[in-house]
Amino acid sequence: MAFPHRLDAPELPDFSMLKRLARDQLIYLLEQLPGRKDLFIEADLMSPLDRIANVSILKQHEVDKLYKVENKPALSSSEQLCFLVRPRIKNMRYIANLVNADKTAGRTRKYKVIFSPQKFYACEMVLEEEGIYGDVSCDEWAFSLLPLDVDLLSMELPEFFRDYFLEGDQRWINTVAQALHLLSTLYGPFPNCYGIGRCAKMSYELWKKLEDEEDSESKGRRPEIGHIFLLDRDMDFVTALCSQVVYEGLVDDTFRIKCGSVDFGPEVTSSDKSLKVLLNAEDKVFSEIRNEHFSNVFGFLSQKARNLQAQYDRRRGMDIKQMKNFVSQELKGLKQEHRLLSLRRCKLKYKSQFTVLIPALGRLRSENHSRHYLKKPKNKNKNRDISWPLSYAPALFFLPSGLIPKDYRSLKTQYLQSYGPEHLLTFSNLRRAGLLTEQAPGDTLTAMESKVSKLVTDKAAGKITDAFSSLAKRSNFRAISKKLNLIPRVDGEYDLKVPRDMAYVFSGAYVPLSCRIIEQVLERRSWQGLDEVVRLLNCIEFAFTDITKEDKASSESLRLILVVFLGGCTFSEISALRFLGREKGYRFIFLTTAITNSARLMEAMSEVKA
Repeated sequence: MAFPHRLDAPELPDFSMLKRLARDQLIYLLEQLPGRKDLFIEADLMSPLDRIANVSILKQHEVDKLYKVENKPALSSSEQLCFLVRPRIKNMRYIANLVNADKTAGRTRKYKVIFSPQKFYACEMVLEEEGIYGDVSCDEWAFSLLPLDVDLLSMELPEFFRDYFLEGDQRWINTVAQALHLLSTLYGPFPNCYGIGRCAKMSYELWKKLEDEEDSESKGRRPEIGHIFLLDRDMDFVTALCSQVVYEGLVDDTFRIKCGSVDFGPEVTSSDKSLKVLLNAEDKVFSEIRNEHFSNVFGFLSQKARNLQAQYDRRRGMDIKQMKNFVSQELKGLKQEHRLLSLRRCKLKYKSQFTVLIPALGRLRSENHSRHYLKKPKNKNKNRDISWPLSYAPALFFLPSGLIPKDYRSLKTQYLQSYGPEHLLTFSNLRRAGLLTEQAPGDTLTAMESKVSKLVTDKAAGKITDAFSSLAKRSNFRAISKKLNLIPRVDGEYDLKVPRDMAYVFSGAYVPLSCRIIEQVLERRSWQGLDEVVRLLNCIEFAFTDITKEDKASSESLRLILVVFLGGCTFSEISALRFLGREKGYRFIFLTTAITNSARLMEAMSEVKA
């Protein structure tokens, strides 16, 4: 069922060291404020902090009470307050209001602000403008790499996408460079570096500048990771906007995986309580189904349930000694596995109720069908995310010439009437990012409708949405898909149980562009032969190979590949590259600014925050 690693697959580095380093640095910073103290934590940092240092560890270092940074008066009675926050202006206003309130009341306390992952000059300026810069001490917690799994690292910076790709703010580039510098310091230099995108090029150049400035002992080390790829998210919006059908991706789309864990509500747990479950390779059942197509999971879980029941039934006929061994050694593990298995089966039943909301790849065939999704987005379900109707438009019309004027105006008018005129700015952001545009006079979709048949067979066309038909007809995606074979030709039905290529992550209809590019560069060991693809993507590409480092690298390390996604990556891309690794004998390690999907991407575009 699962994709087993090849026997000759290289071993992954031990990334638990990153957790220990982050924990030790946080403890050191807390001890800089000796004595009992209250800790105020920003909401975005609570889940990452829980993965690094739990409450008991904080208590051991004289943290008395924990508070959430929110817009209401602080009730702390401690004489020392410590704030663990992101470098945001609103957080500085919050701290300034609290300190100034104490001054007004004639109360004297000690204040310490710990910025994570770094502090910005703008934050210090706000503290100075508020008149409290001399009253607080400021430090940095350089916590920029959180191991979510054995092969997945996250910077937990979901704002990176909006800040850089929408607003052009380059402040996080230094954070990325520092993270790459830390990895090369701990795990040796990277002999082969490849990148595509402006952000990737800037991050690479700043990282190399940090390497050159520091005379590190790691420069002479034997490399543990042979290749590194840096990819900008905006070179492949299509993959990020597709609905996910691999198990882990579908869990993320439905329940929102946050910081490597997911909260299941009463509707899934069949009880009055919610349950938080950690999703990683330590969960044996999850590790076997995480990369599988959703359609294969029901059968596997049913078989697993039967196997568990057979193990339970072994207790019948046991003598007293055997029963004691069974209870002490096996029963606890069986109960835990049974509980998680039951939860996953309930979760699958719950998710199956929502498949109608998923614009799956095999759903649409013609322009008329695609126009069906442009009907008025009625707001009947107030709990539904306001970004939901807009998530169809970029997926269906990701092309420079855009929507025909009639459909564009209709979508815009109806959406604004349903959700409010404040979303005018949302539409502006979509246009700036190139996700939603209006055709110039004279351009039509119907004029190119018949050309899609030249790209794929009839049976394959049945699995492709008008999103990709439109892309193939009017934009550079058509040429890119032909050159890279992103829409594979299918003779007969695509076997999702025994996938033949990375297209299985989208039901055999589409190979993620980002993953195909990585595959092609690895085969060529350069960008040679991909000049036309790079030109069509309108991106900057670069490659660098250090022969001296490569000579020191073992054959095993040269099959370890670090892929850095700047702006977020999806679980579909992770599953696709894991599949490629199994087929080619590689092991991929993923570093992303944050996990993303179509809903998160649309939320980043929205100017109206929930």
